[in-house]
Amino acid sequence: MSEIFVRNILDIIEAKGGKADDEGLAFAQQLIRSFSCPKNPEIEQFLHRNAIDFARKRQAITYFVLDDNDDLIAYFALTHKAVKIDGSRLSKTVRRGLDRHAERAPDGDGYNASAFLVAQFGKNAAYGRENPLTGNRLMEQAIQALRAAQHLVGGGIVYLECEDEPHLIGFYTNKANRFRSLTFFLVS
Repeated sequence: MSEIFVRNILDIIEAKGGKADDEGLAFAQQLIRSFSCPKNPEIEQFLHRNAIDFARKRQAITYFVLDDNDDLIAYFALTHKAVKIDGSRLSKTVRRGLDRHAERAPDGDGYNASAFLVAQFGKNAAYGRENPLTGNRLMEQAIQALRAAQHLVGGGIVYLECEDEPHLIGFYTNKANRFRSLTFFLVS
């Protein structure tokens, strides 16, 4: 398997002073134009329309997964969000876990938390060779980035939203990825 490299979009588009570097911005745009995801146009549209602007505003940070030729294999985008978690149908075990990372809501039955969101996640269908990256390995790269963020700023809750499709839910909840399917989890 060829080596892969994960690069934060901001490291590519910004110079040392925090301003856009024309060469870096052009490279980021070239990577973005090379990405295609016909199975899920929303993943492609986010990258093409929002990734640079959201990164500049610090709303969501995109990470490019590149091969050793700087070709785009995949990407993921991460952000954080204040969430209210409905606690009415959670098990005692899940509640104990939330007690470590969230505050009880004033009403006593839910939780308020700052959570990390895996906002976008996708492999490049236009990648010119056989894609060396499995979905599980791509998720592993996203989790590594989240662990680094948690080490710097704290936090323990990570979530994602996906279509109610059995194969997607099976992927996210498999033994490697370990997400739980909690459709009632977030209130807003």
